[in-house]
Amino acid sequence: MTPVQSPKSLPQPFPSMQALSRLPADFAVRTSLEQIRQREADVQAWVRLRRWDELERDIATAMSGSMTAIPFGVKDVIDVCGLPTQCGIDDADEPAAQYDAACVSQLRSAGAIPIGKTVTAEYAFRTPGRTRNPWNTDHTPGGSSSGSAAGVAAGMVPLALSTQTGGSIIRPAAYCGVVGFKPSIGLVSRSGLKLTCESLDVIGWHAASVDYAQTMANVLLPQMAVPSLHGLHDIKVAVNLQGDGLQAESEALTVLRGVQQLLSEEGATCFDINIKKELTLLAQAHNVIMKYEFARNLAPIVDRKSKVLSAVLLKNVNEGFAVPDSLYLDMLSVQQELRKSWRALTGGADLILTASAASTAPAGQGHTGVPAFNKMWSVLGWPCLHLPVTLGTGGMPVGVQLIADWHQDFRLLALAAIVEDKMNLQGEDNVGSKQIVE
Repeated sequence: MTPVQSPKSLPQPFPSMQALSRLPADFAVRTSLEQIRQREADVQAWVRLRRWDELERDIATAMSGSMTAIPFGVKDVIDVCGLPTQCGIDDADEPAAQYDAACVSQLRSAGAIPIGKTVTAEYAFRTPGRTRNPWNTDHTPGGSSSGSAAGVAAGMVPLALSTQTGGSIIRPAAYCGVVGFKPSIGLVSRSGLKLTCESLDVIGWHAASVDYAQTMANVLLPQMAVPSLHGLHDIKVAVNLQGDGLQAESEALTVLRGVQQLLSEEGATCFDINIKKELTLLAQAHNVIMKYEFARNLAPIVDRKSKVLSAVLLKNVNEGFAVPDSLYLDMLSVQQELRKSWRALTGGADLILTASAASTAPAGQGHTGVPAFNKMWSVLGWPCLHLPVTLGTGGMPVGVQLIADWHQDFRLLALAAIVEDKMNLQGEDNVGSKQIVE
């Protein structure tokens, strides 16, 4: 592995959490607003920002906690008191939310400060928002949490709340080169989220580093006992090369094998697994469950706002109502049965190592990419983390996805932190996890 410094065009102005705690209370918020001022015209990550007087009041009254005065973005499907939740459509009649979503309230209680609402695809589905990829604005940032991932990548905030139904956290993290974390389903309250698929939707976050991701997890997730980890010795890693009907492109596979080599050199036992049959079944389950639940949850909105909704969304709602109840119930059974099959599918591994996306971010803005390496894990509800690794073709980010068993969220984060640290130690400046794998 030959290390390379991150380009100067992508500033990362936020120091570590530990260093940030020693700086003036308004440092992080002012830094956030300055980065937004400099880069928003190109990146377009934000739907709406809160007023300075509101932020200043929050800084002055922020409770002492693990996230005191840390700014964060909020995907615009999650409520922030005083701001409308527009879900990616231009709706001037949408009233301001009267309450924070539960996750926003929890973060405020820890001292964190919501800066504003980030761009989402229309109702967190397929029609892209206006956000551009900070690495190259001619490329997609992914979806549906495009604004959250791009805002973190551009150094506008160190953290942003996001959601995933298929691949809406992990894929934008991969395309934008930031940490993306999707918790186990059911661990983060969804109160205040515009729910589209009750069996799949998960609130997670994008972060400037694993350290920041861990800090947010400590606030939002129920605390769990995690054995002390002093390295990667005796860790078993199952390597999966397949997605839904395709294999990652050669560049992504090279990066995957490079991380596998690093893990092996650090004492982990890595072995390939072949679960193509199960992945195909999970992809089918995802398609059925998503269409069925999406149609019923969006029906009231379609009745009232069909004129401002995309043809793609309306078509999916119609298709969802055509899914037989019996097929939907069968796929829910598949979901429940396979969710308990970690040991059988992985050979008792501690982690699954796989691609986050088939390639680097595609050129163009008309599509957000495909969730071929994400949606099966969303069906299972297992925790997933994207870890940035390298810059690939055209200087676009490439990384890997780490997956753990249900409710092993903190162990996943702890192991990811070790891997991130090992990659950083190979870097020239010890500040980032961007490397070229040769």
